[in-house]
Amino acid sequence: MIARTAKPSLSLAQWIAMRSLLLARHGQTAWNALGKLQGHTDIALDDTGREQARALANSLGTAGIRTVWTSDLGRARETGEIVAAQLGLAVPRTEPELRERKFGVFEGLTRDDCATQHPEHWAAWLAQTGTPPGGEPREEAVARMARALERIAAREEGPALVVSHGGVMRLWLMHLLGTTVPLIANGATFLVEHKAGAFALRHRE
Repeated sequence: MIARTAKPSLSLAQWIAMRSLLLARHGQTAWNALGKLQGHTDIALDDTGREQARALANSLGTAGIRTVWTSDLGRARETGEIVAAQLGLAVPRTEPELRERKFGVFEGLTRDDCATQHPEHWAAWLAQTGTPPGGEPREEAVARMARALERIAAREEGPALVVSHGGVMRLWLMHLLGTTVPLIANGATFLVEHKAGAFALRHRE
């Protein structure tokens, strides 16, 4: 678990100096509701997911967000578009390396389906000793997420919202923190700051 910290009360100048990024998981999709792994499969938001995006925008009204970035998958793009429109910001910029981890043969299956249909690959996945056929190795997913966030942090001059995906966000955060991170809910956010060439987690909500 990540220890909760006090919700930051920072001036805009402080946010800018620290190159703060607010990472958010996209809103819910029909596959999320069914417990299916999505990966690179492009599934749209459902009505609940759109409401989650509106709630995210409402929570950011005083945060000083200047720019929205998203992955190129529709569920992240639409989440970002809803937030940007509600905050009066420009259309989100897309960054393909913010995509979800590719799950290969697991995509479209629930966890129970994976265990039944691909027992050996699922056991290796849970033990973190293997990648399913057609899937993306853990290290590659972490590396591309890190590249994307470094590029965004280097480019931005103020707080930015970055809409990505639960699996790849979780892997990157575990790499950053050196500890286990629970599954990330739709619409959950993590405030990270980039300073002196390194990221640090400031707040989770």
